[in-house]
Amino acid sequence: MTTKTRRAFTDEFKREAVSMLASSGRPLTQVASELGIQPSLLRSWRGALSNAVKPPARPGAPTATAGPSAEQTEIRRLQKELERAQMERDILKKTIGIFSGPPK
Repeated sequence: MTTKTRRAFTDEFKREAVSMLASSGRPLTQVASELGIQPSLLRSWRGALSNAVKPPARPGAPTATAGPSAEQTEIRRLQKELERAQMERDILKKTIGIFSGPPK
């Protein structure tokens, strides 16, 4: 009985394979077959490396750690208040139909 051993790939090979995929413009399946690996393996490497490497932030763009600005916080608060007011209005509209029925 023969056992299959997993091939081990270095981090450098993985990075180069993903960069080759990104720069070549060819389909993932074609690049994977040229490298002799499964397309799912190359796809997972691409996902792992894209999560690990974040693109640099644009100047003037809000950072993810900064949190919402004062204006965004106020807009969200007002949206919640509007939703509540609309819900109360809709409930009152429904009760008018119930209580304004013919007297018994």
